[in-house]
Amino acid sequence: MDGTVIDSTPAIVKHWYKIGKEIGVDPEVILASSHGRRTIEVLELYAPRLATWDYVSRAEGIIPKEFGHDAIELPGSRALLDNLEKAGTPWTIVTSGTKPLVTGWFNVMGLPLPDHLVSAEQVRKGKPDPECYRLGAARLGLDRHAGDELLVLEDAPAGVMAGKAAGFKVVALATTHEIEKLRQAGADWIVRDLASVKFKAWDGKSKKVEVEICDALVEA
Repeated sequence: MDGTVIDSTPAIVKHWYKIGKEIGVDPEVILASSHGRRTIEVLELYAPRLATWDYVSRAEGIIPKEFGHDAIELPGSRALLDNLEKAGTPWTIVTSGTKPLVTGWFNVMGLPLPDHLVSAEQVRKGKPDPECYRLGAARLGLDRHAGDELLVLEDAPAGVMAGKAAGFKVVALATTHEIEKLRQAGADWIVRDLASVKFKAWDGKSKKVEVEICDALVEA
């Protein structure tokens, strides 16, 4: 979601500054280790007493309400999601954010939500562990060994590693991290943003989606 479909970086920075002030930890220290990781895992490092799903869900659910004006949709994201929806193509979000955060942002941005969602509180381990993407595949009706049948779109090295560890092809977006870090994480393609990932067709009979990857910065 974040860094792939939308960019809510200013909102997340404000969120961690708020939390940092609450727990007495330099927010810059928190921000250096938080991107692509679940909030609960970050809190386990800096404020274990707050590392509960009740606290995390409540804190993240407030972000779109307080800082909704700080988020923007990334190039190509709305067009891709709209085309997937119109064609009836199965897709899902696999995120390190909680369900209140995801639904809050998509409602604020007016973006289509998928029928299925894998959020932070639904897995035992966060990215780079592959559990989240294996669960995403299952919710799309795919076997965990689906391989080329599932395409992952990611912006963070931890997410790229999770997608590859799950056995899937990964397109990395150079929206939040250096190209070299995404390459080292194992991305199959690296592009600037979702404007380079074009929906072409969905064959409901064979259950195959066709996409075109344009202007790749790196291709494995």
